[in-house]
Amino acid sequence: MNKLIIKSVSKLLILVVFLTFNSCKNTDKKRDKEEVQKTVFASDVIPFFDDWKLILGDGSNAGFANNFENKNFFYTANDDNSDWVVFKAPNGGDTHGTSNNTRTELAQVKKWYPKTANDKLTATLKVMNVSSTGDARVAASYAVVVGQIHSADKHENEPLKIFYKKFPGHTKGSVFWHYEINTAGDDNSGRWDYSSAVWGNDFSVVGDSANTYPEEPNDGIELGEEFSYEIEVKNGIMNLKFTSKGHETKTFTKNLIESEYTTYADIPEQTQKLFVPIGQDGVERKDAYSGEGCFFKLGAYNQTNGKSPEVNKNWCSGAETHGGDIKKQYADGNYAEVWFKTGSIFVSEAAVSNEGYFSKND
Repeated sequence: MNKLIIKSVSKLLILVVFLTFNSCKNTDKKRDKEEVQKTVFASDVIPFFDDWKLILGDGSNAGFANNFENKNFFYTANDDNSDWVVFKAPNGGDTHGTSNNTRTELAQVKKWYPKTANDKLTATLKVMNVSSTGDARVAASYAVVVGQIHSADKHENEPLKIFYKKFPGHTKGSVFWHYEINTAGDDNSGRWDYSSAVWGNDFSVVGDSANTYPEEPNDGIELGEEFSYEIEVKNGIMNLKFTSKGHETKTFTKNLIESEYTTYADIPEQTQKLFVPIGQDGVERKDAYSGEGCFFKLGAYNQTNGKSPEVNKNWCSGAETHGGDIKKQYADGNYAEVWFKTGSIFVSEAAVSNEGYFSKND
């Protein structure tokens, strides 16, 4: 009788274990399935990816980024309030086109012409990290570009770059924007930028030595603090608007089809001090960017790189790159990271294919 009881109990235990094991397996499968189903892609957060191709921080063109992620460079995150699209770019790695800098950035698949344009880009974002190393005397150190207008033709210069820059040890950083001249003639080596402050300082405010920093801006933007920009180009005029809670709203206009920099005497004092001493002293075409196809860009275009300041004291940061090892750069803060919450793009009917830019630079 005892043997029968023992056998029955044993069979019961085996059945319980079997059912429990299979139940756990089924639960795990269900959990895995739910996790796959819960994947939030960038195109779920900001549904405008039919208008862009995505350049990654390894220099590759990922193409249209619908239902796409790359855990090194482009993915989504949630800050307990909302989902965000994350763009991440190390200080050193493979770059796109002829640039010195890595980028994880969207590039518009159509181009438009400023004279006949009626095109608009908006975005709300927060910068989460800029490089932890660099040379404070180099204006581009510790900075990231979060939005652009780029020319697809001739010199491929940039009538707009929107920067965020924060020095190490500072709580607040600066937001400023650049206009780069569309250099007259075939030699583009004399091109230069003019920088306008939005909140905080402009590009020209640098340190006295490699490791000393200027004063922190009182009206600056902190890492993780939201701000928004609007870019509209209509009938040759670029209109910019910058907003952030607790900060003064700032607006700017710039004519993209009639230059104000056609003679050496027109070069602004800021540029005379920053660019002319290193030989960037060109003048602009009279009609500026008129007749050239332009397009929007959005993301994290890291302005800090590992090239020596002896090459160019404005753009070469001498920052840590760990020989291009991305994991090491991410581990010690040598990267740029920007989160976007919203974005929109309006493309005029006059816009045409921008495929020539990609085939030339990929």
